[in-house]
Amino acid sequence: MEQHNHKLVNNVLLRYYMAVDTISIQQLLERISGLLRSELRQSLVPYGLQQVHFDALHYLSHCNRYSDTPMAVTEYLGQTKGTVSQTLNVLVRKGYISKTPDEEDGRMMRLALTPAGKKLLRNVLPGDLLSQARQRLPFKEFNHIAQSLQQLLSTMQHVNQNKSFGQCATCVHNEKTSAQSYRCKLTQETLSPAETQLICREHSFA
Repeated sequence: MEQHNHKLVNNVLLRYYMAVDTISIQQLLERISGLLRSELRQSLVPYGLQQVHFDALHYLSHCNRYSDTPMAVTEYLGQTKGTVSQTLNVLVRKGYISKTPDEEDGRMMRLALTPAGKKLLRNVLPGDLLSQARQRLPFKEFNHIAQSLQQLLSTMQHVNQNKSFGQCATCVHNEKTSAQSYRCKLTQETLSPAETQLICREHSFA
């Protein structure tokens, strides 16, 4: 009986401390996110853009050829089709992205950054706040934080049954065929080394 009660107490304490740790992490992530978003909002004022415009622009800067459609942007941002449509129209009107019909299916639109869009991203990223923080942290510690955050994001996406939108190089469908050539086993198309560093809507962790 004593042993049972001791085990029960330990389980209750474990759940309590896990809950406290989880709340602490959530508060930290929210605070960090708030600081970064506040800085970004100020950086976007001269361009007349809002956060959602930037998020779409940033996504299109590192997605692959299977993921450069309005539907993929909608899935990535987790926004409604109407919101994303308005967002993309703003970016097209301001000259930051271009829309072109797909060569094989004219009903599908392909999106791409214009030189002006690429310049905007170079001017805004990385933010000064995070850059200065990185300079004050040891390289190994900062790298460990980045890896831990990536693992946390992947786990949360899995729990929430969201698409991972990970890099092709880490995908189960990616196959190395030679020193400088890869193949997507899902589409059976050849990929260059540079393409394997882009993110994909069909990504699934190996």
